Amino acid sequence: MTETAIRTSGLGKVYTVGDSRVEALNGVDLSVDRGCFVAVTGPSGCGKSTLLHLLGGLDFPTSGEVWINGICLNKCSEKELAKARCEEIGYVFQNFSLIEELNVRENIVLPVLLAKRKVDTDLVDDLVKKLGIEDRLNFMPSQLSGGQQQRVAIARALVNDPSVILCDEPTGNLDRKNGQEVIELLHSVHEAYKKTIVVVTHDKTIAEGAERVVRMEDGCILG
Repeated sequence: MTETAIRTSGLGKVYTVGDSRVEALNGVDLSVDRGCFVAVTGPSGCGKSTLLHLLGGLDFPTSGEVWINGICLNKCSEKELAKARCEEIGYVFQNFSLIEELNVRENIVLPVLLAKRKVDTDLVDDLVKKLGIEDRLNFMPSQLSGGQQQRVAIARALVNDPSVILCDEPTGNLDRKNGQEVIELLHSVHEAYKKTIVVVTHDKTIAEGAERVVRMEDGCILG
């Protein structure tokens, strides 16, 4: 029997902007099997990034529930949520979100240090080798290309060995060549580490290569 890594039930999110009420998500039911590579697509403003933020515990739903590996995020205490975000979920952002004052290695291991865990040097060595950045460990983010920065961000997302990786437009700030390399790396990571990967994207190449495509429109999942 296939295990479920991600599940949402009746997920809704409403934002209030001035006197306006914006319904970003409307009753989203989603289930993702463990180890699946999923692309979430749809027009700008359809709710896909909001969905990703709720899956990662970066925002809270107005209604419904989010479950990650059997943990209901919106029923967690602040301490439990921080633990779940650190141990269960890795993030890859469009703008890389590296700490400019830290070198590559320090950026990669930062989540482990924040979790007050011991750095798995074997895993770090394996990650940087697979991602082709083993010769950049002492470089600062400003000394890296966009593609190299995203490789560092992918390594950072994996360093705590989470079961779920969430990627928000990971090729959005990259040129075509670097974007293609990052896509290939995500698939390589998926194959090597058997992670559940959810990618919000406008990139047709990512969608075409995913095991499953979830299409959104007006805060709902189509089909």
